[in-house]
Amino acid sequence: MNEFVLETAEKISHLEIQGARNVAIAAINAIKQAAKRSKTKQKDAFLNELMDAKAVLFVSRATEPLMRNAIRYIIQAVKSSNKTNVTELKDFVSQVTTLFLERLERSKDKISSFGSKRISNNSRVLTHCHSSTVTNLLRKAKLDGRKFEVICTESRPVFQGRLTAKELLDSGIKTTMIVDSAVRHFMNEVDFVVVGADAITSEGNIINKIGTSMVALAAKEARTPFYVATELLKFDPVTVLGDFGKIEERNPKEIWNNPPHGLIVRNPAFDVTRRNFIHGIICEEGIMPPHSISELINRKYPWILEKI
Repeated sequence: MNEFVLETAEKISHLEIQGARNVAIAAINAIKQAAKRSKTKQKDAFLNELMDAKAVLFVSRATEPLMRNAIRYIIQAVKSSNKTNVTELKDFVSQVTTLFLERLERSKDKISSFGSKRISNNSRVLTHCHSSTVTNLLRKAKLDGRKFEVICTESRPVFQGRLTAKELLDSGIKTTMIVDSAVRHFMNEVDFVVVGADAITSEGNIINKIGTSMVALAAKEARTPFYVATELLKFDPVTVLGDFGKIEERNPKEIWNNPPHGLIVRNPAFDVTRRNFIHGIICEEGIMPPHSISELINRKYPWILEKI
């Protein structure tokens, strides 16, 4: 097994690489390196090496459809290629991965453009956890001259909100941090909620950092618009079959390193926010109602639904 792939999978598993987009980019680069460093001379053996890399990366985290969709796309492109020379295939993998990364970058820019327009002057925005898509959107609003401030949650137990706060402060955005359980207390002071997503389901629900559904509940109670900024490529095709997949449960020691004997500590990483709590999904196609997502996937990325 390629050492670079193993190192990448370990970093993803241990949260050294965070955020669905960053995880996907790291995995794409790992596949690219696996291809580049292959010593085989046969196409079948080359494909087997890529499939082995895929298997290792797929199990690094349970809820990462963007990563899985990206890897599936790359490997399917190699399988479908009429190239048989491994040197040519290596170049082909490099080209496909580069094009996919460029697609992700274009999607991010479009999401930022669509979403930043929803942030008005002198408004207060709340976000939860860390999403590079969300921070990019907020930076765009700042660059466009909007004056606003952000409330971000700590996002326990591993405090991803601290990364969000640092990035926003570095961009000159006034930022306040609160504990997760204070969201309802502050929601009446908030004009706009925007979060990222780790996965989108066929029904237009989203799977995101644990606590997101409670933020959405508090927003609905306060009649505060709740938006999700995410690429359509985070669509999880297995949800078409009614399977939400397994919600990852992480090491209980993240919550309490030395708990009393006999105490059961559970640490789910994600939860599901139903579409009726979501005002709109800010994606590369615009700001879309959640119920339209499956139709959009069929039109824009039909390959995601192949062989599910």
